[in-house]
Order: sequence, then C-alpha cells, then structure tokens
Amino acid sequence: MAAIIKHIPITGMSCAGCVGRVQKALAALPAVSNAQVNLASESATVTLQKESGVNDVLQALQIVGYPAQTEDLRLEITNMSCASCVGRVEKALAAIPGVISADVNLASETAQLRVAAGQVDVAHVLAAAEKAGYPARITGQSTPPDNRKEDEARDLFRMTVIAAALALPVFVVEMGGHLFPPLHHLIARTIGMQTSWVVQFLLTALVLAWPGRGFYQKGLPALLRGAPDMNSLVAVGTLAAFGFSTVVTFAPGLIPESSRVVYFESAAVIVVLILLGRSLEARAKGRTGQAIRKLMGLRPKQARVRRGEGTEMVAIEALEIGDVIELRPGEQVAVDGQVVDGSSWIDESMITGEPDPVEKKTGAEVTGGTVNGTGALSYRATAVGQDTRLSQIVRMVQEAQGAKLPIQGVVDQITLWFVPAVLAIATLTAIVWLIVGPSLASALVAAVAVLIIACPCAMGLATPTSIMVGTGRAAELGVLFRKGDALQSLQSVQIVAFDKTGTLTAGKPVLTDLELAPGFERAAVLATVAAIESRSEHPIARALVAAAEGLELPKVEAFQSITGHGVSATVDGTIVLIGADRLMRRESVAMDRLEQTGSVLGQEGKTPLYVAIGGQIAAVIAVSDPIKEGSPAAIAALKGMGLQIAMITGDNQGTAEAIAARLGIDHVVAEVLPEGKVAALNSLRDGGRALAFVGDGINDAPALAHADVGVAIGTGTDVAIEAADVVLMQGDLRGVVTAFDMSRRTMGNIRQNLIWAFGYNVALIPVAAGVFFPLFGWLLSPMLAAGAMALSSVFVLSNALRLRWITPMKGDEP
Repeated sequence: MAAIIKHIPITGMSCAGCVGRVQKALAALPAVSNAQVNLASESATVTLQKESGVNDVLQALQIVGYPAQTEDLRLEITNMSCASCVGRVEKALAAIPGVISADVNLASETAQLRVAAGQVDVAHVLAAAEKAGYPARITGQSTPPDNRKEDEARDLFRMTVIAAALALPVFVVEMGGHLFPPLHHLIARTIGMQTSWVVQFLLTALVLAWPGRGFYQKGLPALLRGAPDMNSLVAVGTLAAFGFSTVVTFAPGLIPESSRVVYFESAAVIVVLILLGRSLEARAKGRTGQAIRKLMGLRPKQARVRRGEGTEMVAIEALEIGDVIELRPGEQVAVDGQVVDGSSWIDESMITGEPDPVEKKTGAEVTGGTVNGTGALSYRATAVGQDTRLSQIVRMVQEAQGAKLPIQGVVDQITLWFVPAVLAIATLTAIVWLIVGPSLASALVAAVAVLIIACPCAMGLATPTSIMVGTGRAAELGVLFRKGDALQSLQSVQIVAFDKTGTLTAGKPVLTDLELAPGFERAAVLATVAAIESRSEHPIARALVAAAEGLELPKVEAFQSITGHGVSATVDGTIVLIGADRLMRRESVAMDRLEQTGSVLGQEGKTPLYVAIGGQIAAVIAVSDPIKEGSPAAIAALKGMGLQIAMITGDNQGTAEAIAARLGIDHVVAEVLPEGKVAALNSLRDGGRALAFVGDGINDAPALAHADVGVAIGTGTDVAIEAADVVLMQGDLRGVVTAFDMSRRTMGNIRQNLIWAFGYNVALIPVAAGVFFPLFGWLLSPMLAAGAMALSSVFVLSNALRLRWITPMKGDEP
C-alpha cells in the first residue's frame, strides 16, 4: 500500500522546544513512518501507513498539548426518524479520518462536525452519510433556512389524506363488521367474505405501496444492514400483518382454521396514523426553528449606497466595508456601521430586547437588522457578511441549538440499542404466544403491537427540541448561549460572581452630589470646576466636565497637577483648589461642616472632592460610578433563586463594601488585580461549588474562561465575549436572571420529555406484549399502538414548544 502524506496545521507552538515535543509524540505512533514538524509554518508533515492513522495523529497532538487547527462543517441530514438514526449517523461520521467530533441533532436534522483543518474531503463525508442510509448536503452557517420542514409537512399531510381515503373502506368493512354484526351479515350475504378480503387486500396494498412506501424504502435496507431504525419496526410490523392476511385470503389451507382472520385494516390504519403523527411532527419541528427564521428575516435584501454624486440600490451581499449607506425613515439598517451624518432614533429591540428606541448621531454605532424611526442618516459600513453582529448572533444560536448536552449522550447510548432490543422482544413475544397463546393470529397481533408501539421517536426528540426552542427563545430575549452545554451547566451553579465596574455599575463616573458652602452659587462653582478639570483626561475629570454641559466656562490660567492630592489653577485672578481632604489640610483651608458631608459620601462608596476658591471652602463634590438601573432587581431575583452572590473588584475595600451593602451582595473580594481574578474565583468555590462569573472587560476574559459558566455583557469587549459561555445582548443584568430562568425551565422541560418518552415505552411495551391477557383478556390492537406512538411524539414536541411563550423575569420577581 502506498504511503499517505498529510500536512496538518498545529496550534500553540512557540519555540524549538515545542517542535521537539510534537516531533517526539508523532514519531512514537505506530501509524506514522515519518514526521517533520515546522515551527515557521506551524504544521506537521506526516507519512502514514493507512488513512485512519490521521485520527491517531490528532489524538497525540491533543494529548501533548498542541492540538491541530480545526474547522466546522455543518450538514443537513435526511431520512432520520428516531434516536437510533442519530446514533448511526454519528457513528458513521465520527469514523471518517480527520473528524474530531460529530454532533447530530434529530430536531433540526443537522450534523455539526469539528474536523482537522484541511484533512477531510467533503465528498467523503457525504459518501459516508449516504452509505449509512442518510443522505446529506453541506449547508453554510449563514444560509437562510429554507421551507423544507413546511414542504415536508405538506407532503406528509397529503399522503396521510390519500392513505386515509384508501384505508377508510377497509376499516369500516372489517372493524365495522366486528363492532356491528348486522354489517358483517350484510357483507356475507352480498359480496361474500372472500370478495371482501380481496377488496381489502387491494386497498391495503395501495396504502403500503403508495403513501407508505417510504417505510419500506428506508426501513428494509436499514434492517438488512444490521442497523434497524423506526422505519424498520413499522415495515416489519405492517408487512407481517399484511403478509399473514394475504396468506389467509389466497392460501387459507396453510393456516389453521382457528387462526383464519385478516388484519388488513391494522396494516392500513397503522400507516395512516404514523403518517399523521409524522406530519404533525414536521409542523412542530418547523416551529422549533422559528427563532432562527426570525433573526434571518431581519436582514434587508438591498441597501441604498452612495456612488459618485448619487445613490444606487445594491444587494446586501455586494456591500463592502467603507461603503456609505443612506438610511431613510422606516428602513432597516443593512449592515453594521458608524453614522457619518444626520440623526434619528433606531429601534434595536430585535437585537438587544430593549423596547425604547436609541438616538443615533454622528459617530454612533448602528447594527444591521435594526429599524430606523422617522429621521434620516447616513452611515459607513464597518462590518459586512459573516462579520456583522446579526450574523454572529445567528451563528451563536445555530451552534447552541445544534449542541449536545451531557444528558443527551446517555439517551443516545440507550436508543442506539433500543430498536434491536425491541425486535428481540417482539420475536420473543411471538414465540411465547405461539407456545401458550390461543392462536397464531394472537401471536401476530401481540408481536406487531410491540413493534409499532416501541418506536423511539419521542426519545430522540425529547432533548434537541427543547434545546432548539429554549435557546431560540432566549435569543429573542437578548440571551445568547454561545456554548450549548452552558444551558445544562447553569442549573447546577450555586454562586454567581460579578465584576463591578461596567457590570454591576455603569463603568462611567458621573457627578452625583454637589453640596455648597454659604455664599456660593451652584452654576458658578460647577463652571469653575469644569473649566479646570477640562485640562485633565482622568475619568473623574471627564465626569465633572460632562456635568457642566451647557454652562459657559471661564478662562483658566496657571493649571497645576498636585500628585496624590488634586489640582490648582487661577480663574479670573482667583486661586482655585480641587482635591481630596488632604489637599485642603495641606493648604490650611477650613472645611467646616462640609468635612462631615464628605465623610458620609465616602461611606456611601462615592469619591468626595473639595473645592476651595480664594482660600475659602466652596463645595464638596461627590463622583461615583453609578449602579446600573437593573442591578438591584437582578441581584434580588438571583438570591430569590437560592443563589449566593459575590463581587470581585479592584476598587478599595471601603467602596466595595458600600456597594455590596446597597445591593445585598453576600461576598466581597476587593483590591484584586486583573490577574488575580482567577484566584479569587477559586477562593469562592468553597469545596467545589459550581460558579458562574459575569463580566465585560478584557481583564475579565481569564475569569470568564475559568468559571464553570462565563457570562459576558454584550456591550463589553470582543475578547470577553469570545471567552464566555453565555452572552447578554444588553447591559442590563436582568439578562442574567433570564439566562438562569431559561436554563432551569429548559432543563425541566427536557426532564419532563424524557420521563414521558422512557416511561411510555417502559409501561406500554409489556401491555403490547400481552402481559394483561391472562388476567383481564386485554390484547392491545396494533392500530391503537400506532396511535399511541404518534401521540407520544406529538406530546414531546408540544411540550417543548411551550418554551416559546416564556416571558423574561422583570428582576424584582422572586
């Protein structure tokens, strides 16, 4: 066999020592005959004895700490109908050399593959899916969802109607004759029972060969491959009933006289009921992806772009960074940009969840998909295509919806073996009934009922449908689960740690108090202070200047910064001092009663500054970073959920304690350097408690990544957002409450679905097998089994869809 040469991009190498470690790890692999590692290109060239050796290489790179570069591949999978299908597709895709992980979602009928960059041929992936019996096609992350589910639901409903029209005469003639003896006698006297059976045979054959052919086209090949699925159960069950009845009709001598009854109506009605259940499933599945369709629908098709002296309509796909786009009243913002002229109020509720329009002036940022009000403005495109905020949101939601929670892994392991187990139970049921039962017909009824009622559709839908609806609804409420497993992890969190600046507080100091000494006027003092502080770039100085907006500022001379104390300057020939109390004492300025006022303000967590004009105390000013409007309500709601609250800040202990007291925070870790936040989190875990961290800045990124669940404020930095598991699209911390609420409700919904799905099968398989026949004479009809199976899936889907109506907690609710 010819040697196989692979070039594998590697991450994390920074020196020759790294190269040596990678080289040693690869050379030790039996599948590798030669390995050359290149630091400059950050890649390895390996010679393999066989194609599957790629997976050994990838595993070795991961273990040694220099994983291969990866890329994502998204597929749309067809023909999946139950949880067993999911397991088989995942197994087939994961076996492809170069595929690191494969997550298949039954509800969205998609597969998310993580592959080694450049190592996987898409054609091989599609061929593997096809060989497994589940044809696939590539779909882009940003491709708008088509109407596949709606079309499927429509086709299924049409087939259901056709099947019902053909099955109705069979059902009336056969079951009607049993339930209403005069009808049986009428048929016997007129056309005769043999003719009646022949007519039933023809109609049932049409049902199976036309509307029901999909069960056999998919189920029988799967059975022959040794990988039976739900279609296999239906195919075997209906063919058994149809085949037995056909023999009774055309070769009755082969069947004992006591067992010469037909079950054409069972075979026909089973197909009708399962088709009806699948059409309802398809309609419900379509609604589970409604959140993505809503987001995609926010994209306008065209934009009005300046070209030379005029404008022209340009397709969104053709926009480039730097294009200047004109926005008229009522139009949607095409892409992300920055306003260059004009002003208006823009409705950003579809992105942030905030209902109030936001004013946009020159220099302001606008977001693609938002809706303009009555004004007009122009903006320069700063992000287009996949880089826009809306595209990133769609991508996050799709990834979260396609995620597989830890709980789903257990379900998949069970359902992978479920169908073969059901076939074995059905076979055993038939054998037992043949030995102890009253007739061959009874054995057939029991075995077919077991096959039909045990279809594992509900098991496969229980988790992914809830995830799709829950994460989609969360996105509509401004909460993005970047990593799907955060949905499960959040419910186990016991303590929530908040960064202070920019998270609990606005992150921007403002003037909060100005207490004057007798003989001084507010406007004059504030104008004087702002004029002096305009010479400084300190955040507190900017807050004082902003507070004097609209006032006429006097001329400043002889400005001087006094390190550690404050500033001094001459205004209108008078010396003015602004600074801490120690500056006043140094300059022998008597602070009188304002000293006590300043002390009280300091105890409230504010920064007091004193102003002296001409050697006389004039005012005490307090500046603070105000607590965000929603923070108190959010903290109260989280505590009402039984969570402990902590705050981590670099501020001094006194300020931190004051803010914590106002918010009701349980634990305070103050005076922490940015690199110390991870250690602070470890100290809060207190014996392994699960912990969530909420932050917004670059210095929060390590803590966000280190926490069990990292929650980033979407108004913060890109670095923080990339490190987080959950992203809030607005700065209001009530979004944290919504995230916890969605996690708890979605996981509760999943548990309800799983209890129903597994409980249904555990309870009804024995009933179908006939365990109650000796006691009560109960034997479940295959028709009733088909109806119960269809209703089970519809129940799971309907229960998941309830998550669409969750309303955000206001924050002051318990």
